[in-house]
Amino acid sequence: MSSDQELIELVLQGNKQAYSQIVDRYKGKMYFFLYGMIGRPQDAQDLAQEVFIKAYFHIHSYKPDYSFSSWLYRIATNHCLDELRKQKRVQCIRQENGSHEENSFAHHRTPESIYLEKERNAVLHKYIMELDESYRAVLVLRYIEHLSYKEISHILDVPVTTVQMRLYRAHKKLRKLLKITEKGGTDHELCEI
Repeated sequence: MSSDQELIELVLQGNKQAYSQIVDRYKGKMYFFLYGMIGRPQDAQDLAQEVFIKAYFHIHSYKPDYSFSSWLYRIATNHCLDELRKQKRVQCIRQENGSHEENSFAHHRTPESIYLEKERNAVLHKYIMELDESYRAVLVLRYIEHLSYKEISHILDVPVTTVQMRLYRAHKKLRKLLKITEKGGTDHELCEI
């Protein structure tokens, strides 16, 4: 299997098949990242395609100082944030009643535990979607994509301390929302986001 850098060199030489290998390598990660940011499966799929098209036309600007995946996540983050801003403007113009898609990553054995996990994820996902995009981005990059603070810093083009502060504030806001919802129940574990 070729490295990202080898494939990029081939793409720069005009080999479109090499780019399809890059897409195959990262399409799953991009989809789940964008789904975590936008919350709707079809929109995440559309955005992922747009990100790969944008990356293809700007691949000449990639510098190998950082990993290709960081560069790709940066494009995806910026594109997604632009889309979220655009949607906010549209929502101000018209009110929509959309259905909430549930995010289910149930991996447990019993039907009861599957149901509880599904409910927990739905509540957590709902509150993550209510957070400001800057907080949502760091949560998704850190806990879903498992990126380091340094990688997130590069992707979002902010200092590492800003990433840490945003994660802290996002956790604080989520804990507050979850405590209000559960009133007397146990807190959700934020380390499992």
